[in-house]
Amino acid sequence: MITVAVDACGADLGPAEVAAGAALAAERGVGVLLFGPAREIGSVATGVELVDAPVSIAKASDPVAAVRSTPEASIVQAARAVADGRAQALVSGGSTGSALAAALFNMRRDRGIHRPALALPMPIPGSPVLLLDVGANVSCRPEHLFQFAYMGSAFAQAVMGIDSPRVALLSNGEEPAKGTPDLVAVHERLAGPAGAGLRFIGNIEGTQVAAGAADVVVMDGFTGNITLKLIEGISGRTMVAVRDAAMTSWRGKLGGLLLGPSVKRLRQEIDPESTGGAYMLGLRQLGVVAHGRFTRHGFAKAIEVAARGVQEDVIAKTRSALKDVGALRSADQPEALSQPSGPTASVSG
Repeated sequence: MITVAVDACGADLGPAEVAAGAALAAERGVGVLLFGPAREIGSVATGVELVDAPVSIAKASDPVAAVRSTPEASIVQAARAVADGRAQALVSGGSTGSALAAALFNMRRDRGIHRPALALPMPIPGSPVLLLDVGANVSCRPEHLFQFAYMGSAFAQAVMGIDSPRVALLSNGEEPAKGTPDLVAVHERLAGPAGAGLRFIGNIEGTQVAAGAADVVVMDGFTGNITLKLIEGISGRTMVAVRDAAMTSWRGKLGGLLLGPSVKRLRQEIDPESTGGAYMLGLRQLGVVAHGRFTRHGFAKAIEVAARGVQEDVIAKTRSALKDVGALRSADQPEALSQPSGPTASVSG
């Protein structure tokens, strides 16, 4: 049985809600090693082992310093459990910065990886799309973006079930010469022999992200986090506007009643909980950062998908894809990131 280490601290609805999600995942055959305050959580379900870890650094202003100085923190203990082999993947409902720092210090970057990336499957109706990086790195060099393209493709195949993912770069135009010098450089590399084995379709613009133009969209973390929050904000506001419009007249209310089942299905389809959260790729083990607003169902999904990533061996598949095209950092190259750097913003709310 695959075991997932889960940090129960930092979630908006409290540790007990995370524990309830762990119970749901355990019912579906995933072992859970849960780190959180035993006093708040109480008894746990069969298949869930609780480790009393009441200290949280989810709100720490300096995640790196907090991870270094607080070894008893729940997220640090959970990441260490994965590093020690007591669990095979990590799930956190706390801050992205703390989760990344704890994972990098304990689980470590995978061999040959320049930088980890946060990958988020966006639940777009009919055409889900994987965005990366959505917040792990403020800026990225061409070699980082090149690796992200292969990480995203391997993940989309192993976890999202897409046989031949279409990979694109997010830019301000479709032409190869559009974008920053770094984007132009990575486009040239992906479009050439080095991109063999990758279904690279070139650049796409922001308007195409939600239009099904690509399955994997690659960008730096600063751009990615802004893109993510913009999509979330517009989609949320649109749903509110539709509801408000339906309440302005009796005809609207009648139409709302008729459209109710369809709108409910749409809301479920675009629900962020359906994807499980953002995935820390480029580490030696898989990590997932669930959104802080998730209910038990979202945390259960995060745990399940983390376990599926282990079962499908997405880490080894990513490494193999990068090795085949010579994209792994060689032993004599200086490391691009010697310690965790603060993410651009939290995807956990």
